[in-house]
Amino acid sequence: MGVQMRKIHLAFAVVLLVGLPVMLTPAASAQISVGISVRIGPPPLRVVAVQPYCPGPGYIWTPGYWAYGPVGYYWVPGAWVMAPQPGLLWTPGYWGFAQGVYVWHRGYWGPHVGFYGGVNYGFGYFGTGFVGGRWSGNRFFYNTAVWRVNTAVIRTTYWDRRGIREDRENRVSYNGGRYGTRAQPSAEDMRYARERRFGATPEQARHEAGARPRGRYNRGFGGPAPGRYRGPQADRQGPGGRRAYGRDNAQARGQRGRGNGKGNRGERKKDGRRGPGRGL
Repeated sequence: MGVQMRKIHLAFAVVLLVGLPVMLTPAASAQISVGISVRIGPPPLRVVAVQPYCPGPGYIWTPGYWAYGPVGYYWVPGAWVMAPQPGLLWTPGYWGFAQGVYVWHRGYWGPHVGFYGGVNYGFGYFGTGFVGGRWSGNRFFYNTAVWRVNTAVIRTTYWDRRGIREDRENRVSYNGGRYGTRAQPSAEDMRYARERRFGATPEQARHEAGARPRGRYNRGFGGPAPGRYRGPQADRQGPGGRRAYGRDNAQARGQRGRGNGKGNRGERKKDGRRGPGRGL
């Protein structure tokens, strides 16, 4: 498959190879913030037309992402997850291109949302910062401009459209390289990275594990049918997530001309009217 997987930390080899996030102590979380690395870039982000309703107070939306396993990339859909404790927010993981490989930077829980590669995951995670809601003491207040909340059940809500990016064409799923996002951590992001933080919860681990058996490109979450999408290929996302053949490493040049033909057209169709925000 032309894929090179690297172990980042030997002590966590089993965790890294199977790709399961785990709940960690703050000290340990910093050690495995970087996961596996591969030579083939992730496909464009998938778009969810309608976010499911928040199931109850204290749940935080965690956006969908491309994980990597023995068969290649597979989509892990977004999900509502109960915060491990009041005051914690989720910083999404992201793929970053550097020195010829794509490295997965794991997401984590912390008091602030830190750097996630400038990737526009939607639903409050628009590339920088977070506008999905805020904690006030032990209660979370939901921004219904971007999150789908039943206000008859959850009373702690507000409406604020500041910071929303309605960029439906940009579905680039990684940072760096020729066609990735150009975002760099700010001084504030660097400060957040030094804060006390925790890895993914057991619930998130089960959610990712449940997505794995369904294969790389399944019908269940808006992607092309299995076997129709021929990628992904190295840095193939062009500007805005469109198909392109970059030259961030030699493999991209070797794959020129293979393409994915008509099987990827469904990925580029414009979505119709959506609910709050846009997201994955």
